[in-house]
Amino acid sequence: MKHIVVYNNQTGIMDALSHLFFTEDIEIVTAEEDGQLLEQVTRADMIIVDSFLEETEVYQGLQLIRQLRSASALPIIVVSAPVAEHIKIEALGAGADDYVTMDMNPLELLARVKMHLSRYTQLVEMQRNISRIYRMENLVLNDSSRTVTVAEEEIELTPIEYKILRLLMVRRGHVLSANEIYEAIWQAPPLGAGNTIPVHIRHIREKIEDDPKKPKYVKAVWGLGYKIG
Repeated sequence: MKHIVVYNNQTGIMDALSHLFFTEDIEIVTAEEDGQLLEQVTRADMIIVDSFLEETEVYQGLQLIRQLRSASALPIIVVSAPVAEHIKIEALGAGADDYVTMDMNPLELLARVKMHLSRYTQLVEMQRNISRIYRMENLVLNDSSRTVTVAEEEIELTPIEYKILRLLMVRRGHVLSANEIYEAIWQAPPLGAGNTIPVHIRHIREKIEDDPKKPKYVKAVWGLGYKIG
């Protein structure tokens, strides 16, 4: 279920749309104060600012939109009474993703809401996938496709080798002992880690290093453990 937080609900249009949103598995939560709105944002998938952005109140409304945009990347739709064109432009410039008026066909508003929710979901998924790609010069580990490449050539690793390399790349900049690596991979006491981990490290180096005896990716820190780079 998607969650939409509606601020102010001044035009009352969301009350008329509640049954349509319910059939689309969308829950509406209202917020009447700025503090309540910012609190709800952390659990929302979209923000609808339902307010009369009249000439006398437009500055306050624009400030709210800027504040929301600085705090969140969630889609923001402004619902208002018909206003001057320059107010719509200013609202969009302040960070709103869409601006609609209360006389809009409810089905069209629902369609716009679904469109923005879909785009935001795709963006989040894209960012999640990007964050699961780890690089060290020509060495790339893509945790989404579970592939490892060196200079764009795919390298075949065993599941254990992949997990060890992934652990080192995720913790890049940290030295991990053989015991720490063993416990993280096998979720068990590190019995024999001093013998097991070096063997796997040697096999990983043989596959990803130009010269396994002079590794530039998986390096040993004498007496401490292993690290990337």
